[in-house]
Amino acid sequence: MEVFMNSPKKIANFGVPWEKSYGYSQAVRIKDIIYVSGQLSHDKMGNLVAPARLDSAGRPIDFSNMEAQMQQTYANAVAVLAEFGASLDNVVEETLYVLDVDAAFAAAGRVRKEMYGTEMPQCASNLIGVSRLAFPEQLIEITFRSVLPCGSLCSV
Repeated sequence: MEVFMNSPKKIANFGVPWEKSYGYSQAVRIKDIIYVSGQLSHDKMGNLVAPARLDSAGRPIDFSNMEAQMQQTYANAVAVLAEFGASLDNVVEETLYVLDVDAAFAAAGRVRKEMYGTEMPQCASNLIGVSRLAFPEQLIEITFRSVLPCGSLCSV
């Protein structure tokens, strides 16, 4: 993960190939707010974890890997937030973009409670069904907005 400190914005990246090819950062911090780009279920090498099986047209056959992809996606969010001294406790809003709302809804209750460590995660949450994500084997992508405790950070 790289953090660039040459502007009022603090930027973090994983170094995965699509950051450069698409041209974006995993997260941006300005003052006490951290905006986390859509996270997905990749490992440190950029390989998709629990990729969905595809049909001959390149569409997912089933959504049984939703929970595994969701767990890895949250783990990646934890890693990028940590680069700014933040955690899921600092998340105030998340948006889950999914290919199958029913499969995501079934998995989200378990995974979110586990990752946030509470029965009632204290953040606003949106679950939105979409027709496609960046990679055909991808079932879910999650964006986050986090707020750090104000103090010296607010003057950065």
